[in-house]
Amino acid sequence: MVTDTHPAQPGHLSVERSTVDGVRVITLCGELDHAARDVVGDVLHPPTGEVSPRTVADLTEVTFMDSSGINLLIAAHRAAEEAQGWLRVAAAQQPVLRVMELVGIDALIPCHPTLRQALEG
Repeated sequence: MVTDTHPAQPGHLSVERSTVDGVRVITLCGELDHAARDVVGDVLHPPTGEVSPRTVADLTEVTFMDSSGINLLIAAHRAAEEAQGWLRVAAAQQPVLRVMELVGIDALIPCHPTLRQALEG
């Protein structure tokens, strides 16, 4: 496993990047909102030129997500599909999962209760 961590300032979002069996795992901690948009957008999108990018967004420690977070996930999902890959969501807390269900993103992006299940597909 390869890990790259970018801690956030208090009250913001931290990002940890790792690779598990060739799958990029982006672990987010904190609030996924407008203020985190630039950092998260860059991290969630597949690297330029990567063929069949596979990414899991681990939302275990995300405590809040607004429409900016929804839009980031949708954009990352589309970018992964265009590159013949996929994006999955893992372990969203109930308040975050509820937002995803209300807007229907859970029908677009596979959401799994655990990181292990997301990695296994």
